[in-house]
Amino acid sequence: MTSREDIETLIGQVALGDRTAFASLYDATSGKLFAICLRVLKNRHEAEEALQDIYLRIWDKADRYAVTGHSPMTWLITVARNLAIDRLRARASGQVDLDSVGELVEHRPGPEAASIAASQQRRLSACFEELPADRAGAVRAAYLDGATYQALADRFDVPLNTMRTWLRRSLIALKECLSR
Repeated sequence: MTSREDIETLIGQVALGDRTAFASLYDATSGKLFAICLRVLKNRHEAEEALQDIYLRIWDKADRYAVTGHSPMTWLITVARNLAIDRLRARASGQVDLDSVGELVEHRPGPEAASIAASQQRRLSACFEELPADRAGAVRAAYLDGATYQALADRFDVPLNTMRTWLRRSLIALKECLSR
């Protein structure tokens, strides 16, 4: 298990162009980021392509990561989630991502990474079950399916600010659950 400080150090070394650190960062985090891509895109092949793009983006933007006291995994997960949602939206609009047309390279996570991702998936699912069903559905739709706050407010028939409050409080509850 790689600690928070280890991941911060690896990101710092990646920012300096250290390929060995990049490989170590990939080994330590790819399982979790792949699980996020797979959850958002619901397609293994697209998730694999997204994961490759995510690590290209991390390589290019590692110098923008700032140690702020937040978990470095939060930054990595945000990069992964945003890129996966961008792909999902491009798919919905019928656009083709030009980056996905290039050469195909296989970057499947190994059995250990897959096992870790599955374990974390179970843990996250258990935390989701602690939320009221409507709040859990709203969080999944907003952060995994890319639904807008306004669309969720309309779907659940609540004011926009109420939806924002639901999402914020649900994320806080999930964070507390995951830190136990």
